[in-house]
Amino acid sequence: MAYVDGHDKPDDATTGQCPFCRAPQREDAEALIVHRGEHAYVVLNLYPYNPGHLLVCPYRHVADLTELTTAERDEVGALSATAMTVLRAVSAPHGFNLGMNQGEAAGAGIAAHLHQHVVPRWGGDANFFPIIAGTKALPQVLGETRELLAAAWPGATC
Repeated sequence: MAYVDGHDKPDDATTGQCPFCRAPQREDAEALIVHRGEHAYVVLNLYPYNPGHLLVCPYRHVADLTELTTAERDEVGALSATAMTVLRAVSAPHGFNLGMNQGEAAGAGIAAHLHQHVVPRWGGDANFFPIIAGTKALPQVLGETRELLAAAWPGATC
């Protein structure tokens, strides 16, 4: 319901409510951050489509891919590729959905802060819950998923 009610959906950086700006200020486990890079970080989606659904977010509060520097764009791409490698090692998905929704009209839940989705997929992973109950069954809590992915990230020390 927090998602439906618009909790943590900012219009701009002046509100101080952007979850993607607040997350890096918190401890990794509390914020569900899997990895921190120089220009971007990887965090579990609080409202995942599937277990292990990751978001790659630049630290800078920008809304559009064209606003990123070359270094930021390169790192978002590199972190997305590493996320796929880590997810394959941890949970053996059969495929992935990757993408960015640019603007509310395109389906961005938090349009004010750019983020790349990395969604692991398995054959037959769609079930009847989304249709009947408007929810999905996730067999693992976010904290456990975060620990597995953070520990498997290349160069991890946790």
